[in-house]
Amino acid sequence: MVTNDVIEAAAEAQLTQLDAAAADAAVPDGEPQGDARPKRARARSSERSSERSSIPTPTRPREPAAGSARSAPQHAHRIAEQPGFVLHSYPHRETSLIVDVFSRDHGRIALVAKGAKRPHSALRGALQTFQPLSLSWSGKTEVRTLTKAEWVGGMRPLSGDALLCGFYANELLVKFCAREDAHERLFDHYVRTLTRLAHDEPPVQVLRSFERVLLCETGYAVAFDRTARDHAPVEAGRHYVFEPERGIRDAADGAPAELPRVSGQTLMDMERDDYTRAQTVSQSKLLMRFLLNFYLGGVPLNTRQILIDLQNL
Repeated sequence: MVTNDVIEAAAEAQLTQLDAAAADAAVPDGEPQGDARPKRARARSSERSSERSSIPTPTRPREPAAGSARSAPQHAHRIAEQPGFVLHSYPHRETSLIVDVFSRDHGRIALVAKGAKRPHSALRGALQTFQPLSLSWSGKTEVRTLTKAEWVGGMRPLSGDALLCGFYANELLVKFCAREDAHERLFDHYVRTLTRLAHDEPPVQVLRSFERVLLCETGYAVAFDRTARDHAPVEAGRHYVFEPERGIRDAADGAPAELPRVSGQTLMDMERDDYTRAQTVSQSKLLMRFLLNFYLGGVPLNTRQILIDLQNL
């Protein structure tokens, strides 16, 4: 059986390989580079162990306004060797594709892959889901032009139930992530999610972990182990509810009956990414179903229904 240390090492190796591919990007003399960011000095272990000093009230994310700090800068017309993954693609005209990608430093980007449907196109075989890519694009409109896509490699392919879980994660990213809104920590966790699924970790545990990080990184939730009103740590023996527009509160404090009740132990386990307790597995599933359904306005997820039918979610 593959241990957690082996899986974590595989995920770290994949992230390092993506970083190396980005660092190797060369810029021709006299030609501006689209994204002149310095090479990152990663400190993932300290990030996982550090505690937030303050917990703001969770708010729903909005699409970045034109000209805002989160919008793509107008001078960044060319982006080279950006780590990313294909989330979804669909035909465009006779020979091209529109590709929705999730990149590390630019978030979700819509790209037109010209001629990608042609039999001998270099892009045809590269634009596969769940495979790490090095992507380059140009343009300043909403849909940019893909100029290069190279397979980075190093990740096991998904199959069977793991493949369906991967599509579920992709659908969540499309639904919750605004375009051109970077989420570096979420990108890294997505890589770990694919790695865990590829190594046959229990899908339920992997998806609960991904859902929690997704909600936290996109602004729908902040922390699962502290109350929203006074930021007090939850207690293992007490019961709580998660109000979508507020956060965690004591279930005995006049909480609406329609909110799912969960134990403090479950919330603590979720924050620690520990799903070894049977109660944590069952209660976290109910809580996440409720929260996702609320934030999506009741619109069902296609892949979730398939997974429910297969009794994997």
